[in-house]
Amino acid sequence: MKVVAAILIYNKKILAFKRSLSKTNEHISLKYEFPGGKIKKNETEVAALKRELQEELDLSICNFKKYYNTSYDYIEYTVHISFYVAKLKNLNFKLKVHNNYKIVSIENLKSLDWLKADYSVIEHVQKYGLP
Repeated sequence: MKVVAAILIYNKKILAFKRSLSKTNEHISLKYEFPGGKIKKNETEVAALKRELQEELDLSICNFKKYYNTSYDYIEYTVHISFYVAKLKNLNFKLKVHNNYKIVSIENLKSLDWLKADYSVIEHVQKYGLP
């Protein structure tokens, strides 16, 4: 499964979004994540990311920078994620699918309970920083 995600930066910190409770999918339930989602057929990564941010957060962003690619094997499927970075000037978004969010410094990212697929990029951010 091909997925895109946005690392959203606000005041040199990173926004982490908490997924809602899922009774059918325990490995994603109540975990923090970078917002994004599946890439549809014939959709570019950036177009998918813009669509997902609009659907999940009612957020329109134009300037993304490709940052990192990784894959992770869950039991049911493998996810291939392309991460993009975008800077926010304000926090004008709505939580439409998430139940909470936190603004976290880079050094404190691992203090949250993230989706397993996100730990690779978190380690990369902590080691090399953000653009």
